[in-house]
Amino acid sequence: MSSPAADRPSVLFVCVHNAGRSQMAAAFLMHLAGDAVEVRSAGSAPADTVNPAVVEAMNEAGIDISAETPKILTVEAVQASDVVITMGCGDTCPVFPGKTYLDWKLDDPAGQGVDAIRPIRDEIKDRIRGLLGDLGVQPRV
Repeated sequence: MSSPAADRPSVLFVCVHNAGRSQMAAAFLMHLAGDAVEVRSAGSAPADTVNPAVVEAMNEAGIDISAETPKILTVEAVQASDVVITMGCGDTCPVFPGKTYLDWKLDDPAGQGVDAIRPIRDEIKDRIRGLLGDLGVQPRV
């Protein structure tokens, strides 16, 4: 018998540093989908910490990502995911057959202040809502 976790879709968000865009996307998906979706994020060249201005922008949206840390992109993470969403990591993302790949073109929040990050955050939230619809998952909020 399969476990309920095996039936839920899994999504991996990938950007270069795993310090901004992919962290925001993963946080919004976890917040809106709850346990209905397995969520991962990673970077091809992870930073040491999540961008503090990104943490502040997400706090404004009611989501605390201050405890998150950037993670290295692994082949295993890609293999374990149904949907891989890249955000500017280009050719460094491994490709496997049978996966759904999406490339979200988003401004890089690196070196930006909170004012510049808010529109990126809001666009990511809108895209996550669309992704939930594509996955057939009802948002919690």
